[in-house]
Amino acid sequence: MRLHTSAAPFLAACALLVSVGAGQRLDAQTPGGQKSAPAGRGGGGRGGVAGPLFIVLDSDRDGSLTRDEMKASFDKWFTEADTGNSSTITMEQLVGVLNSAMPSAAPSPGSGGWNPQTGKEVLKQSDVDAMMAVLPDKAPAKPSRPRKVLVLCRAQGFVHSSIPLAAKMVEALGTKTGAWSTVITYDAADINANNLKQYDLIFLDSTTGLFLDDPNDAAATAVRRKALLDFVRGGKGLAGIHAAIDSYHGVPGPAGLMAAGGRSGTTTLAAHMMAQADRNHDGKISREEFASLADSWFDKLDTDKAGKLTQAGFTRRFASLMPPPAPPDRQENEPLWPEFNHMIGGYFKFHWTYPQLITVKIDDPNSPLTAMFHGQEYEIHDETYTFAQDSFSRKNVHVLTSIDYSKMSDEDKAKETNKRTDGDYALSYIRREGKGRVFYEAHGHSETVYAMKPFLEHMLAGIQYALGDLKADDSPSAK
Repeated sequence: MRLHTSAAPFLAACALLVSVGAGQRLDAQTPGGQKSAPAGRGGGGRGGVAGPLFIVLDSDRDGSLTRDEMKASFDKWFTEADTGNSSTITMEQLVGVLNSAMPSAAPSPGSGGWNPQTGKEVLKQSDVDAMMAVLPDKAPAKPSRPRKVLVLCRAQGFVHSSIPLAAKMVEALGTKTGAWSTVITYDAADINANNLKQYDLIFLDSTTGLFLDDPNDAAATAVRRKALLDFVRGGKGLAGIHAAIDSYHGVPGPAGLMAAGGRSGTTTLAAHMMAQADRNHDGKISREEFASLADSWFDKLDTDKAGKLTQAGFTRRFASLMPPPAPPDRQENEPLWPEFNHMIGGYFKFHWTYPQLITVKIDDPNSPLTAMFHGQEYEIHDETYTFAQDSFSRKNVHVLTSIDYSKMSDEDKAKETNKRTDGDYALSYIRREGKGRVFYEAHGHSETVYAMKPFLEHMLAGIQYALGDLKADDSPSAK
């Protein structure tokens, strides 16, 4: 049997190929049905921070970077970060302004999903059209009462370009099937006990880093964290996609932001800036210190003393600005909010880069949440996350799908750092948290994934489970 999704014209250039089982394939198609190969159009474009940083620094967009441009950008960032006019800025303030200026590692110019002029992810109509063409018509369960979902899109580490499309997916699924209504927010302050009374589920849309925290208000942070935990444990639902597990992990203490959700992102960049600019080691940097850092960086990058840097040269030499790796005995990926880490099911360790081919096996073919896969494995090209060894366990979750690790080549296996010793690579699962329910799906990095009907059906069923409308076996997969 051959199944096809329909798709918008953009898939002629960049399609996601998915095959389901032996003799059964699910392909993203061009309008004429001609299958196209996947291109390097991932939602987050994990090429490192150097490329997007150059684009932001090159203010006149002429393809070259001067010392004056670099210093002007640094000065502008300092002004924007120094909200209290204290003449110094903290790392948290620097992280905030860098996140506003640019995503942690944006796609290359022209790849879609990110606007270098505004530094924000954008929703492309062609992506929406492709998704709407394959949107499920009916929900697997009838809502027991009117449901309302809050989609939180705040990313404090890596910013995925697929965030607005995933939010649109949740809204469209609810509207078309009548399963729920949707409100979309980028404001973490909306996670408070009074506001959450009107909702039945929170959807974490590739939230990264310390996404609920206010770095300048510990009390507000505590209120938000408690509101989220109480919401779920009191009987409501939590669903997350892709980078929802790339949150609240890293180095404990003041440097925690360095690894929390930001492998090569703005949080790591900010940490290196602080370490190199903070000459008196007071945890803050002045405008003069920041300007000096800009001069120092330009000198190190302009090795041929041309007075200008091309993007290729900037990107190639940028690694020289970063300090050497930490000693191997340093713990750089620890839980920073253990209650959340346990509730969401674990936290990020490593990912294969889009468009890595992954064979997905169905761990529970009897679950209504996997009915759309008909018990058969399928292949997918996406950026596939793995969990830190001690953060994920089948004793904590009911696994729905996982990587068929035996189908991976030795070459692809060798790409992984800090391999799991148990070979357990879950992709989607459900679990109970107090009286509430949690659903998580690891894929969803690339916009092309959202043009896949079975993927949308899986998300629809998962959200309905977390809402409490779709009953399923959620007992831990391992006793």
